[in-house]
Parts: sequence; C-alpha cells; structure tokens
Amino acid sequence: METKRLILDSIKESDKDDYFNNISHDKKVLETFICRYTETIEELDFSSYLGKQYLFAIRLKETGRLMGIILYFNETADSCEIGYGIGSEFWNQGYATEAVQRFLEYLFQEKEMKTVYASFFTGNNASRRVMEKCGMHYSHIVENELTYLGISRDLTYYVINDWRSS
Repeated sequence: METKRLILDSIKESDKDDYFNNISHDKKVLETFICRYTETIEELDFSSYLGKQYLFAIRLKETGRLMGIILYFNETADSCEIGYGIGSEFWNQGYATEAVQRFLEYLFQEKEMKTVYASFFTGNNASRRVMEKCGMHYSHIVENELTYLGISRDLTYYVINDWRSS
C-alpha cells in the first residue's frame, strides 16, 4: 500500500533497528502506544513481529525506513479494531493521518470490513484528531479499561462505518 509519502507493507528482519528506535525504545511513543519498553536492542524479541498478516510497517517512501507500525486486531467477519504508533521524531507532520486513511481504505475495500474501531488513552488529543481527520467519530469511553505503565487508563473509542475515498 502506498500514499504520497508513505509505504505500508510487511515487517522485515531488517526493520529491527528502526522498530527499536522509533517504537520500543521511544518513551514518548510508549506513553500513547501499548508496547513493551526495551532498554537495549538485544532485549527486543523482534521475531514475534515477523510474518504477521495483520501488522504493517509504516515507511517513509523516500528512505524505505520504518517510522512506525499499524495493525488491525479483534477481527470478526465484518469489523476490526486498529492501532498505530509512529516514532516521536515524526509526530505533527501528518504521517499518522496519511497512514490511517490508507489503512482504512485497505480494510474497507480489500478486507471488506463494515465497521472499524480505534481507541486512545483518554486525553491523547493528537490521536483523537487523527481519527477525526480520517472520518471516524466518537463512540464511547471505557473507564479503567486497562492498567499500563502502572496507571489505570480510560480508553476513548472512535468508529467508522463507511468508507468514502477522498
């Protein structure tokens, strides 16, 4: 899958360094994206990310390097939930919105989903804005849905039930 600036494709063994630097070792990312922190690259069990058909690298087209990941999960016959994380050095440049828009197009057109959900830690306004820009709308909040980094977290859910290619 491609956009103007990005490629979304499978995770490769050669992505380990970029994944470490942009996701699992980036403490800013881990404040908003659920992932196990790794202090050193040797601690990272990267093999668990390889060969997953529901997990995609988000790459800068100009370099081909992994800057983030996007995935779908909780899949049923016609719905799923998505999640995404992008390295903090790439924040506030429209990359997340661009990746999510293309991913939604893939899920609705190729996977034939009817409903796609996404959630964020309540208060994460950047993720809320990404979802709204992609046509998603507020669904509900689940208080104390999970404990992450030792803090009980509320999750705000957004949903989209139709896809309009724009």
